[in-house]
Amino acid sequence: MKRRNFLIGSLLAIFLGRARRSNLVNAMMTSTVGKPLPKRRYKDDIELSVIGFGGIVLMGLPQRDANDVVAKTVERGVNYFDVAPSYGRGEAEQKLGQALAPCRKNVFLACKTMERDAAGSQEELLQSLKRLRTDHFDLYQFHAVTKTEDVEQIFAVGGAMETVLRAREEGKIKYIGFSAHSESAALAMMDRFPFDSILFPFNMVCYEQGNFGPAVMEAAKQKGVARLALKMLARGPWPDGAKRTYPKAWYEPILDAETARAAVRFTLSEDVTAAIPPGDVDLFNLALTLASDFQPLSPEERAEILAGTRSLQPLFHS
Repeated sequence: MKRRNFLIGSLLAIFLGRARRSNLVNAMMTSTVGKPLPKRRYKDDIELSVIGFGGIVLMGLPQRDANDVVAKTVERGVNYFDVAPSYGRGEAEQKLGQALAPCRKNVFLACKTMERDAAGSQEELLQSLKRLRTDHFDLYQFHAVTKTEDVEQIFAVGGAMETVLRAREEGKIKYIGFSAHSESAALAMMDRFPFDSILFPFNMVCYEQGNFGPAVMEAAKQKGVARLALKMLARGPWPDGAKRTYPKAWYEPILDAETARAAVRFTLSEDVTAAIPPGDVDLFNLALTLASDFQPLSPEERAEILAGTRSLQPLFHS
């Protein structure tokens, strides 16, 4: 046990050191510490790896490196991939599509639309299918639903829900979900439609210091909506004047190993299927390593972890 913890701690130090990007990719290619990545039930007979791969990780990487990262990710047991057309104006979709081509049938691919009307969402859906070199999405989500107006537009006559339902009938979509950073919007969406899943910030700091997340978790469980987690490794807003060493993360990620371990254990101990780490290859590796060694929290450990967030500012409030 001590040797395993030492090895994991050493890897965390490597991942969290700001090495050159090529070294980070090399670390991904050679990292094998930890147990096999667990899987959990999503819907029906679908099981997802508890850590999902966010396509934003591939932004800025040469295609050859993107291919290697995705191949190694699949080899390590990740079968859940999530992307959106807004990530790099299509760059993430294009790179992920090429990288997944050899193993598309073996992974669960989720995509999103920011469009709220039927015509715009139809165009975006077809564009995403083409970029990702696939004939269907396992999960298609309304992206970043934030305001009441978003909800109303999606469900209005001529709204994006018309496109999504038609696409499901045509076999272009299997499951329907949404992502949200607002409790009110998330609750309103679940009141309007029997969604298959919600992608939402389930984060220890937000739970305890912002009272943000528990109400959505409870509503989703009651309605049978699968829970997928965002912002697991979010510490809080970037401090004023801080150097943003992780430019693809619009919030400050958790960088110290012990707090990161607590954050991963907290989110994965909640009733979620899987979590998507921040969109940086070293932070993705960190989450993979910690999740492979995951142990559920006891009630006492959970209380201790939440108490330890007192000095932190939540990214979201209820």
